[in-house]
Amino acid sequence: MEQPVQTQMWKAQTLEELVQILHHLFAGDKVNVAEVQALMDSYDSNPLEWMQYAKFDQYRYTRNLVDQGNGKFNLMILCWGEGHGSSIHDHTDSHCFMKVLQGNLKETLFEWPNKKGIGEMMKKSERVLRENQCAYINDSIGLHRVENTSHTECAVSLHLYSPPFETCSTFDQRTGHKQKVRMTFYSQFGERTPCTLTSGLNKMGRKLNQYLFWFRFSYSQCLLV
Repeated sequence: MEQPVQTQMWKAQTLEELVQILHHLFAGDKVNVAEVQALMDSYDSNPLEWMQYAKFDQYRYTRNLVDQGNGKFNLMILCWGEGHGSSIHDHTDSHCFMKVLQGNLKETLFEWPNKKGIGEMMKKSERVLRENQCAYINDSIGLHRVENTSHTECAVSLHLYSPPFETCSTFDQRTGHKQKVRMTFYSQFGERTPCTLTSGLNKMGRKLNQYLFWFRFSYSQCLLV
């Protein structure tokens, strides 16, 4: 007869302690969802502990990496400016744990679209998560959208994804159309991630300068002939 999984109630007094216990819980190959949820729930938000990771952007919510969990999970802080929200999205067969550290966040749960991906997506439920409240989702539960509906207050949330993933699918609520997108970090370990667009433009600029140099050089050689 199969024995029930024993769940130990861990408690984290600080964010640092939370990370240490998470490393212990994810040392094996299986994830005990109840244990991780209880641990996340036990931590009381302290801005002095997570403020160094909270990087906001004027136009969109940000994903800020806190810990890579030895490849077993990604722990990150998401920062939501006034009115910011995510697309409807899946979690690439990963576990997703979320805890509100500051403000309120609205979570809307959706059914998966039909196989043809045609037609408006069906809402399953919606709720408002307040400071220190937790939530859990995986792809068998459905898809969700997270929003800071306040136009006067920012929000901050702590997220754990296991296993980590670099891409996910977003969905159009009106049509169910799916699109694969790549996930990026706004900052890592408290340091701003270099802007990909800026670095890309810099590379293009360097190549353009090289082409101009060789064009001028070749042209000058022609004049000498």
